Amino acid sequence: MTRDLDGAQRFYGAVLGWTFRPTRLGPAFRVAELDGVPVAGIGALAGDLSVPAAWTPYFAVEDADAAVARIRERTGTVGVGPVSFDRAGRGVMATDPQGAAFGLWEGRILSDWRVGQGTAPAWLELRTRNAFDAAVFYGEVLGWASGRPGCCEVSYEHDQVVLRRHDGEPIARLDSGPVDESSSEPVRRPRWHVHFRVPALAAAIEAATALGGAVVSEEAAAPGRPESVTVRDPDGALFDIHAADTDTDTDTGVDAEPADPGR
Repeated sequence: MTRDLDGAQRFYGAVLGWTFRPTRLGPAFRVAELDGVPVAGIGALAGDLSVPAAWTPYFAVEDADAAVARIRERTGTVGVGPVSFDRAGRGVMATDPQGAAFGLWEGRILSDWRVGQGTAPAWLELRTRNAFDAAVFYGEVLGWASGRPGCCEVSYEHDQVVLRRHDGEPIARLDSGPVDESSSEPVRRPRWHVHFRVPALAAAIEAATALGGAVVSEEAAAPGRPESVTVRDPDGALFDIHAADTDTDTDTGVDAEPADPGR
């Protein structure tokens, strides 16, 4: 969500190579694509809302009302919703007990919008005070590791909680670490990080800074973890980028696949 929809399209088009198209959600929402394949959504914030620009992961649910009830029962906070968007679906904005924001979506906009494949977002990462408590919360709210057909599996790998689809494809990881729930600086608070791959990290950083963005933290390459940076876009939203690699990103098990033809 951004306060400058046109500016966001220019920025992310230059930094990540995206193009944009409208959707049935209306003129204030755009789907970002890379070579014709959906990657992310960018929406315009209403001018009278005191909500910061931010990247937020949305998790699919079959029943938004039931999911909202589970959030509240487990001491999470529901800020908005469920809100209906014509016949497209229903959305919810919430925070987990440690303060990380996330969304829920009931319905479907795009049939091939998936994290972890090709040039879609590489992975989602929750940095939080206690990954195990967070895994219990999200597992109960979203039905992780429930054993139902098509559900996800949760495992402990390399000091992280890793969420995988039933076919073994990783979706997200949850990391315990030093965070400050009371900090006024978003990068220090518990939050979901959205990671994108880029062909060349230095070129993406140069494009971001030239268009008013800034690098706010860097993580050097290490065994099992590629070099990555956290970037703040001109409107204040944080996101993470790392250089694409033809090998497996072993920190999450996400295969760094080449872009699909025509994407």
